[in-house]
Amino acid sequence: MNLKILGILPHSIGGRLTISSIFDGFIQNGHDVKIVDILKNDALPKGEFDYLVGYGFSAIKTNVENNLNLKTINYFSDVIEEPTAGSGYDLYRDELYKDGNYSFYWDKTLLEKTDYKNIFYMPHFVNTEIYKNLNLEKEFDVNFAGRLDTDFRLNSFLNLLKSLPDVKFAWYAIEKHYQDALDRTSVEERPLLEKCYQGFIDNEKDMSLALNKSKLVVNFNSQGETSLNYRTFQALACETLVLSDEREDLSLFNNLVPTYTTIENLIETIKYYLSRDNSKITKTCREIIVKNHSSKVCVEKMLKLINHE
Repeated sequence: MNLKILGILPHSIGGRLTISSIFDGFIQNGHDVKIVDILKNDALPKGEFDYLVGYGFSAIKTNVENNLNLKTINYFSDVIEEPTAGSGYDLYRDELYKDGNYSFYWDKTLLEKTDYKNIFYMPHFVNTEIYKNLNLEKEFDVNFAGRLDTDFRLNSFLNLLKSLPDVKFAWYAIEKHYQDALDRTSVEERPLLEKCYQGFIDNEKDMSLALNKSKLVVNFNSQGETSLNYRTFQALACETLVLSDEREDLSLFNNLVPTYTTIENLIETIKYYLSRDNSKITKTCREIIVKNHSSKVCVEKMLKLINHE
């Protein structure tokens, strides 16, 4: 059955990238998707829709405020009860107990602690037609994309930059988070951040390009308890090796992804994996993503979980 989907593109950069892969999955499964961009203040289209789909509370918020009375599909990769879940986290949580609202949570352990209705475990997934090996020349040794919003993240990243002066780093973040990090950095160390900052990315194709141009991606999982963030799946789908802090969900990749326990350990891990051929690991991880964590496969799973055949 061909479904008519109304998709909400939210404010947050991470949310926009994540939900774009979900929209792609609906399209790849033969459904019609009409997207409303909150940043552009798009007007809601007229017509009938089967589901309203969004990241965090964006779909529920739109549904309630506009009296649409649509069934919603909501993807959360932030703690539902905290502000990181986005606008509406404190106003619309009760909607998650109502029929017609279906939610997918990226963290298995957090899911087990909730009692919301119609909520399912679903790790991140990506559009493997966009996130793939483009066979590009590597411009950077190590890529980090995200906020340096905690002292741990900022100090850890500065430690890497100082300890590995011959390693070429690329850091991607929105201007606001870049300036915030600079403001919290000593005058002497600011040039380290300025040198590696490469701007921000708000679309899938440019993120795929950036990941393809890097040999390694360093990951600091900050949300959830056992889950992996979106960057893990993006990078591995591009056959770029991820170095991750230890997480239970690394078992999704048969524990092939290298891990680190301390920043000192990460420094040595970076040196080791920059000196070797990692293609066997990355190709295997790519195969796992195509089979189990692609947009097409996972949207099909989502519809089966909500009993929509």
